[in-house]
Parts: sequence; C-alpha cells; structure tokens
Amino acid sequence: MKNSLFIQKAYINGEFVEGNSTFEVINPSTNSAIGTVPDLGVADCKNAIVEAHSAWQMWKERPMGERSAIVRRLFELTQAHKHELAEIMTLESGKPLKESLGEVEYGNAFVEWFAEEGKRAYGETIPSNNTMRIVTIKQAVGVVGAITPWNFPLAMISRKLAPALVAGCTMVLKPASQTPFTALALAKLADMAGVPKGVFSVITSKDSKGLGEELATNPLIRKITFTGSTEVGKTLMEQAASTIKRVSFELGGNAPFIVFDDADIDAAVRGAVAGKFRNAGQTCVSINRFYVQDSVYETFAAKLTEAVSNLKVADGFEEGSQVGPLINAKAVEKVQAHVEDAIQKGAKLQTGGQQLKGNFFAPTVLTEVADNALIQSQEIFGPICALFKFHSEEEAIQKANDTPFGLAAYFYSQNIHRCQRVGEALEAGMIGINTGLISNAAAPFGGIKQSGIGREGSRYGLDEYMEIKYLCFGNEA
Repeated sequence: MKNSLFIQKAYINGEFVEGNSTFEVINPSTNSAIGTVPDLGVADCKNAIVEAHSAWQMWKERPMGERSAIVRRLFELTQAHKHELAEIMTLESGKPLKESLGEVEYGNAFVEWFAEEGKRAYGETIPSNNTMRIVTIKQAVGVVGAITPWNFPLAMISRKLAPALVAGCTMVLKPASQTPFTALALAKLADMAGVPKGVFSVITSKDSKGLGEELATNPLIRKITFTGSTEVGKTLMEQAASTIKRVSFELGGNAPFIVFDDADIDAAVRGAVAGKFRNAGQTCVSINRFYVQDSVYETFAAKLTEAVSNLKVADGFEEGSQVGPLINAKAVEKVQAHVEDAIQKGAKLQTGGQQLKGNFFAPTVLTEVADNALIQSQEIFGPICALFKFHSEEEAIQKANDTPFGLAAYFYSQNIHRCQRVGEALEAGMIGINTGLISNAAAPFGGIKQSGIGREGSRYGLDEYMEIKYLCFGNEA
C-alpha cells in the first residue's frame, strides 16, 4: 500500500517499534488482511506509562502558547494529509470514503478548537471574607490512559488527545485492535508536528482486558478516558477506583427519535436517515428507537421506507457508496437476531431485513414493533429503523426515557413551546431538535445515567484534563 501514513509498528516514547508477535487487521468489506501490527503486552504498556510520566515533568512546564502551537501544527498536518487518513480509515473500518473524509474534518475540528481554547484556561481571583487573598489556577491532571473504539478511529482519539496536550498532560493510547492504523497515522503526524518523545504513545494489542486493567490501575496514570460499552466502562471505573483516578467515559446509548404530529415530515425523514445510517448505524449516538405519533405514523413510515430502500450499499471505495459493511460477522449476527426477534413479536418488515454478501446488511425498516422487542432495550449498532407508535406527548417522553441509558435523543416538532418542554424533559446529555446530527467541537459531548460521565469538546472538555489548585495568600509581611 503506497501511503506514507500506513505504519505497521506501535509508537512508544517517540519511536515506532516492533513486537515479538503481531496480529492481522481485517478489512470488513472484503474480510481480507490489510496488514499487521505488533501484539504488545502489559510490560510494554508499563514501559510506555513510565516514559509518559517522565515526559510529563517536562511537558507540563512548557508554556501554554508553545503547547497550543504544536497542537495547531497537528491540525494543519492532518488537514494536509486528510486523503491518506481517510483511505486508511475506510480500509480498516469499512465506512464509505466520503464518510471517512467527513470524520477527518470532524475529528480535526477538535484539534483546531483546543489549540485555541487551551489559551483560555482561566483561573480566577475570589473575594475573601477576611484578609486572605484567594487565587485559583488550572494545571494538567498528569498522565492519561486512553482507550478508543473502532467505529470512529480518528475522531474518538483527537477529541481526547488535543485537550490533553494543550492542558499539559501526556497520553498512552490503546486503540481498538480492529482499527489501529488510523491511530498510528495520527502518531506519525503528532511526531511531525513536534510533539516531544513520550508525550504520546500508541500501544497496539489484542489483549484489551490486560492493557485496560493496567491503564486503570497503574498509579502513574492520573486519569483514564474511555469510549465504548457500558459493561466495559463499569469494569474500568471499578479498577480506577483503586487509585482514585479521574475518569471520563462515553458509553452505550439507546437514542430515541420522536416525530410529533406537528413535525415537518420530510425534514424528519432526512434527519432520520442522517442520524441512523452514518457508519451503517454503528455510532454511539445512532438512533435506536423511532417513536412516531399515531396521526402521522403511516406517512412517516412510508416516506422513510422509500428513502431507506434507495440507499446504496457498497464497498467504501465504490463511487456513491452510502452504507458500508458492519465491522465483523458477529455484528451481523447480532443485527439479524434483532430483526428476527422483532418480527417474531409482531413487527412488519417494510424493506431490507437480510444479510447481503459478507458483512453487509441491507438497510431495514420495521414497523409495528412491540414494546418488548429486544430493539427497545438493547443498542442495535446496525442499519435498522424500528418504528413504535405513541399517542400523547407525555407517552412519548415516558417511552423515550424508559432506558438506563441517556446519551443522545432527537425529536421533530415545529411548535417552539413543545420544543422547550420536550428538550428539558428528555433524559439525555445531548438533544437534537429538528436535526439528526448533533456533534460539534464547540459543544459538550457526553451522556447521563449509564451512558457515561464527563464531557468531550467545548471548554468543558478542556476542564476534564485539568485540576483546579487554590492558592491562599496570607496578609503577614
């Protein structure tokens, strides 16, 4: 493969390194290997942590302006190499090339944002009720352990790495074993941007459990940030408690999409397709449950079915591809099981519903889905639209909130008063009102309930990597 950023080595302490063993990375579109990377172990992870801790002593003392300038150079280099990055991303994740290019732009927006926002990590002077002087400053948390998923192999890293770097933290990253090459390409760009040795390391490994435990329990790690399943997040949180680490987790979702009778139906259909089929439905904020008011149910279902049936399913490099493959055969089995369960419980199949070649699954619309279907309670992570019916606003809110998760929620209405009421009533960290796309570098991304803790993006995302220190000045000479 002729791509200067395609590197088949791990990255530790400023060097690309090999290991004693390797593992293959599979293209989910073709089920063929695209390359190998080192299968590193806990000992390698410990070494990277020690180097990161040593580098932190130097990095945190660098002026904020210098750190921000380096992150700005990373932004510029990423922009310059966006086509190479997108190519790697499509190879290892399967998503359409147009989507991969979009992810580079989206993920890099966080790098640009934090390169500027780092300069505004303000402390404050606080009025005292005595003669003392109270001042607060913000300082880097320390060494950060990061674990990222396969579905957004660049953006899930950049929105953690950029604020960590400008804050003065160092980072040891364990990317998903399905998509390590994008992370290694980003490491190459970081090196080119001038990120010093040890400040950023990338550990490739199939031992997710072992490395996760090391990152969560190693006393030199001061914070762990993780994007992935709620089940794994709970384990990491328990492990991190042993050393009282700072944590920020973006976990599972079960996003509702509500269509009220006063909605613009055509706009709602467009929002539904945008919010559901990005990366073949394999996103944490992907719509999981469609709740449609009974008076517009048939109209919305018909228009959505038509739009979904016209989506082009193809290899990510094929011109016009809109829906790529699922990540592997296990993902296909899960989606198929959800469809079969829904149909067994009375759902009507309007389009799709079957596996195509390999890991491809036909975009699907199910209507009349029962409230006890697995789709109602479990995250689908696939190209399935499951439509439920509701009668009143109160019922819609109750159904939408009937889940232990609370990452994202969406609804369509042209009534401003309803928009205010429902937006405040829905139990989720992010609410899309008359839009199916909510991610933005300037906005705080994160969930409530069992969908996570902490925020990424916005000025709140910078605070996640900084400690507040209080300086008390006495009045004695």
